Formats: sequence, structure tokens, C-alpha cells
Amino acid sequence: MIDIQNSGQKSLSQTSENVPKTLLQRLRGGFFLVIGYLLSPLCWWNDLVFNLPIAYFFGYICSLFAPKLLMPGVIVGYWLSNIIGILLMQAGAIDMWQKPTQERNLKKELLTGLLSSTAYTFLIVLLIQLKILDTPNLFSGS
Repeated sequence: MIDIQNSGQKSLSQTSENVPKTLLQRLRGGFFLVIGYLLSPLCWWNDLVFNLPIAYFFGYICSLFAPKLLMPGVIVGYWLSNIIGILLMQAGAIDMWQKPTQERNLKKELLTGLLSSTAYTFLIVLLIQLKILDTPNLFSGS
């Protein structure tokens, strides 16, 4: 009978130990979800406030090695900030909605995030090439 009580107490203590962990996971997931949304291409106003300053800073760091790397660095920095935003959104969503009993496969999650964000990038490039999406001509002389 003592064993039954101890096993019952273990399950109660394990349950109470999981509550703060899942609450912290959900708070962390919500934080990652919000930051990821702000960095992702799903947020329409984020470029001026977040992504372009991050991209310019990345390009500036690249230009310290060679001045010609400023614009390529800005482009890569902009792409990376969007990719990181999508990955953070994915990690936040998993933290918030995945049950604590389910095991996480970080390698699979990272691969899925990279593939989905790369597919998104290719889709946008394809839509621009097919003239379905129009881009502003910022660098023309006229």
C-alpha cells in the first residue's frame, strides 16, 4: 500500500513539475512567435522598422571586409532576417501548441523551416519573374 501511495505522489509531483515547464514553454513560444512574426515577410510593415536596419547593419559589417560587399550583404542580410523570422515563428508555434509528452526532433524542425522558407522565397521570385507581383523600380534613372 505504501508503494501505491508513493507512485500516486510521484505522478502528482510530476504533474505539478510539468505545469511551470509548460507555462514557461508557452511564454517562450509566444515570445518567439511575436518576434518571428515581426521579422517574417508575413508582417507588411516590418521592413522599414526591423528588416532593413538589420539588413543594412549586416551589409555594413560585410563592407568592412570589402566595400563592394555592401549591397550583396544587405540583400543576404534581408533574406536571412526573413528566414530567421519564419524559423522563430515555427519554433514559437511548436512551443505553444505541441504537447509536452511529444518528443521534439530539432533537426527535422530546422530542416522543415528552412525548406518552407526557401520555398516561400522561390515562390515570391517566381511571381516577380512572371510579372504577377510588381516591384518598385527604385534604382532607375527616371
